[in-house]
Amino acid sequence: MAGFLGDAYLWVKAIHIIVVIFWMAGLFMLPRFFVYHQECEEGSPEIARWVERERRLVRIILTPSLIAVWVLGLILMLDTGAWMSGWFHAKLLLVLGLSGYHGWMSAYAKRLAAGGPLLSGKALRLANEVPGLAAILIVILVIIRPF
Repeated sequence: MAGFLGDAYLWVKAIHIIVVIFWMAGLFMLPRFFVYHQECEEGSPEIARWVERERRLVRIILTPSLIAVWVLGLILMLDTGAWMSGWFHAKLLLVLGLSGYHGWMSAYAKRLAAGGPLLSGKALRLANEVPGLAAILIVILVIIRPF
């Protein structure tokens, strides 16, 4: 490879893809957890278990994966010069959107744990589609590089 990563490029790229998979899995799981949590009977001991599951998912999987995705992605961007490509700008915009979605879902977990106002199960199920749509677009941008 011509970049500063040299032979490590493929390792960095592989680890980047792995942590993207972890991050996406967490983004798919969290809204589903919220639906199950909200369907629990008020005052049920199951609510505390869902709060703990949601907290662990955010703390152990989602946030570390988000950080690793960004760090490794920026390293790859610098190594390859991708920042000069239109497809990369579109991808970056989608990743920024997913990062905002991550923050919104993390904040919703805290609000739900505190007994704050809730979204409907239907709204959460619709929100669950956001990472999938973003993933489709990102993969097309990275593989096809339409512009």
